[in-house]
Amino acid sequence: MELLERVQLEIERYINRLKTEQHVDGSWRYYFETGPVTDAYMMILLSTLNNQDKRLIPLLGQRLLNKQAANGAWKQYDDDEGHLSSTIEAYTGLLLSGYSDRYERHMQLAEAFILRNGGVENAHISTKFMLALNHLYPWPTLYPIPLFLLHMPKFIPLSFYRWSYYVRTHFASVLILCHQKFSLRNSSAPDITHLYVTRKHERLDSKSKGGLLQLFSKRRPDNQISKAAIKKAERYILHNIVQDGTLSSYASATFFMIYALLSLGYQFDSPIIQHAIQGLTSYGYQINDEAHIQNSPSTVWDTALICHSLQEAGLTTEDPAIQNAAQYLLALQQKERKEGGGSSFVHLAGGWGFSESSTSNPDVDDTQAVLRALTRFADHQLDYREAWRKGVNWLLDMQNDDGGWAAFEKNSIPSITRLFRIQNFTDTAADPSAADVTGRTLEFLGSHLKLTMTHPRVQDSVHWLIKNQKNDGSWYGRWGISFIYGTWAAVTGMRAVGMSANHLIIQKACDWLLKIRQLDGGWGESCKSDIQKRYVPAPYSTVVHTAWALDTLIAIHDQPTEEINKGLAHLIEWNRKESKRSSYPMGAGLPGHFYIKYHSYPHIWPLLTLSHYMKKYKDYYM
Repeated sequence: MELLERVQLEIERYINRLKTEQHVDGSWRYYFETGPVTDAYMMILLSTLNNQDKRLIPLLGQRLLNKQAANGAWKQYDDDEGHLSSTIEAYTGLLLSGYSDRYERHMQLAEAFILRNGGVENAHISTKFMLALNHLYPWPTLYPIPLFLLHMPKFIPLSFYRWSYYVRTHFASVLILCHQKFSLRNSSAPDITHLYVTRKHERLDSKSKGGLLQLFSKRRPDNQISKAAIKKAERYILHNIVQDGTLSSYASATFFMIYALLSLGYQFDSPIIQHAIQGLTSYGYQINDEAHIQNSPSTVWDTALICHSLQEAGLTTEDPAIQNAAQYLLALQQKERKEGGGSSFVHLAGGWGFSESSTSNPDVDDTQAVLRALTRFADHQLDYREAWRKGVNWLLDMQNDDGGWAAFEKNSIPSITRLFRIQNFTDTAADPSAADVTGRTLEFLGSHLKLTMTHPRVQDSVHWLIKNQKNDGSWYGRWGISFIYGTWAAVTGMRAVGMSANHLIIQKACDWLLKIRQLDGGWGESCKSDIQKRYVPAPYSTVVHTAWALDTLIAIHDQPTEEINKGLAHLIEWNRKESKRSSYPMGAGLPGHFYIKYHSYPHIWPLLTLSHYMKKYKDYYM
């Protein structure tokens, strides 16, 4: 069978499968899978609050056991030798919930791994924070980020309101809790002092020896300035609770919010806390005998990408699957962004967020993805045209002065984060221009808005990408893994606005891609790249990395090359069955500590690549 015929059959297979997996409301709801942190937090929270509905605990516990490696550790990705903080979090969730006993074999293996790697004292600061909230780790005497930053107006670089939206959403609660040095402890629950390698645990307050449940803090009485700052933080939190009860549709932020509200005197049965728990429960994704709490369901992102990919594969706007998806996306356009809490910002209406419950935090990546899906509808339907126009205006308004685009913020200031000595703070507090977001936005402007290299915005964007190309020819992608992702986005973006395939920048990227091709004929990159900020190959080629690399090469070459054809044949073969090639994490959240396995990606990106191959090269075979 000729390759072109195999490609067409594979495209039809993807289309048929995706159509059967679409929900009645027009959405696609794939599993947004991460490490053990959200499951562990949920197990601890339900147990500590003595929540009446504990049906989730055995499902979450089973998922944790199924994910434990043979050496006792929990991993963030397949070629990870073991992740200390994830192992501590999983161990603590299993122990405190009562799902596992300390002396069971899997717990003993985990304990040995933790101690070999420096114990609790060597964990990530976010893990220590979780432990401190549950009176399992001592609060520091001084916390490096003071509460008074909430009083600073936005024009001051150190202001709380200059941080990225993601960090503001989490740190409004964090600042309260760290100031209060708050802990919530069920005194009948076991401790984890056996996971320490020093005597640091002796600093824990002995008051926890008291009654059934202890709420206590170690702070001094607040002065008026501190009280006012706490009120601002509380207003910010309450203003950003979304319809499902979560804080800005992030499970991680919602956990912190619950503890923060408890520290302020909210009762366990407060409707706000109960709604938050219901929202967290709704993020549970159950498969057979296990469940996982998704940190932020990716429904809008997945639906937009699939709707666009199916159109690239040949489905028209008359197809019911496309129509239903478009109607679903249209209804979720955000009308305004208003954060409150002492600093109210109202941006242009028109963006889209990551989750369907996200109503106040649009982002550039999701907006450009939705606009792609709706472009053809805007050609002949007024309601779509108006929404599309507002979305384009919002997207253009979010371009940074340096020419690039970031995920959530405009003109973020990265240098301010260096003043705070907190692990990964520089990776999240600022939101500077990123090659992947810039490249994808540029591709939309070229392919859908029909802008070219003569347009001033395009020129600025291309200049930023050229300036930020690595010496080896690659680009680092902030929200995917990592250099293959960034290079794919940058090259396809520049090609879409008319940069010549013979341009030195494009050829340098092409040479790099061919140089890193795996011996098996595909491409694969390790999550270690995201940590080391240099390309690190995965032990094997992956379906998604191969699709990204091939799509990049297709954008460059006018005729199919041997590398493209061989890679495409492998892609078709590899994606016919479930394997580690299709299950490697492709999404990046927090370098070294938070990676995402998008279960939609092995469908989306191969389909897009095959469709682009068919469109560009079918005449070559005639």
